[in-house]
Amino acid sequence: MGEAWEIVDRDDAVSIVENGPLKGETLRELVEFYGKDLIGDHFNGGKFPLLVKIIDAGKRLSLQVHPYEAACARTPGIEPKTEMWYIIQADKGAKIIAGLRNNTTKVQFLQNVASPEVERTLQIFDSIPGDAYFIKAGKVHAIGAGNLLLEIQQNSNTTFRISDWGRVDANGKSRELHVDAARDCIDFTDRTVPRISGPCDSTDRNRKYPVVNTCPFFKVEDLRLVENWRDNTNSTSSFHIITAINEPVTVGRDDRTVELKAGSSCLIPAAFGLYHIFVPAGKHTTVVKTTL
Repeated sequence: MGEAWEIVDRDDAVSIVENGPLKGETLRELVEFYGKDLIGDHFNGGKFPLLVKIIDAGKRLSLQVHPYEAACARTPGIEPKTEMWYIIQADKGAKIIAGLRNNTTKVQFLQNVASPEVERTLQIFDSIPGDAYFIKAGKVHAIGAGNLLLEIQQNSNTTFRISDWGRVDANGKSRELHVDAARDCIDFTDRTVPRISGPCDSTDRNRKYPVVNTCPFFKVEDLRLVENWRDNTNSTSSFHIITAINEPVTVGRDDRTVELKAGSSCLIPAAFGLYHIFVPAGKHTTVVKTTL
């Protein structure tokens, strides 16, 4: 698996400004110095609230769960994590696992967790580029082989591995599992369908589609662009994270721009104001915008 942390503010990894007058500064330093001007009205101190990744799954990843708020209150030292996946590319036959089937009981899941039969208890979806998955904290999930996706999540790194599908390494040793901890973090009442189908209509004008708009931790929009796009951070009172999905774009305004290749992201401060996304002429360009 390949995993790139595009925007991160953790103790063990932090983003660094690549250009402009603040080149070389860390995201942590920017948060501490600029605060609300960077984050927006939701700034309450602490670290940058989100972590943005690109995940390239060459093989099926482990079945896992992230803790929800109540579970974290019971167990010191763990962090809640709700996340969203946006499918960038998918090989033929690629799958996404997210959530338990409606007819699966807690007992059935736990009885089969160490068996191949556990797959019968899970919601499994065909991967389609442009689709998204909202993975609430407490929902079991796994990324199937052949998926390239954007992950937007709360700034947390707590993961409990439930199953690694019986795999062992060259020495016959299996990966560490956290079944007991995971059991206390799974929300067995959540049977919502996490799939958010992407737009299927072709358009000759710019369109904006809401992807996640009721989550308290982040909001995500899918921009389908055929010409340059004008936006303003003042309209959301939040930073904007722009991720180029299928084509390179240029983001900024006359006095300051940055070029993004496909799969790259940039962070626009909440106080930045008006900016443009400049897209390649004659191309249907997809961009994902994330705010608080």
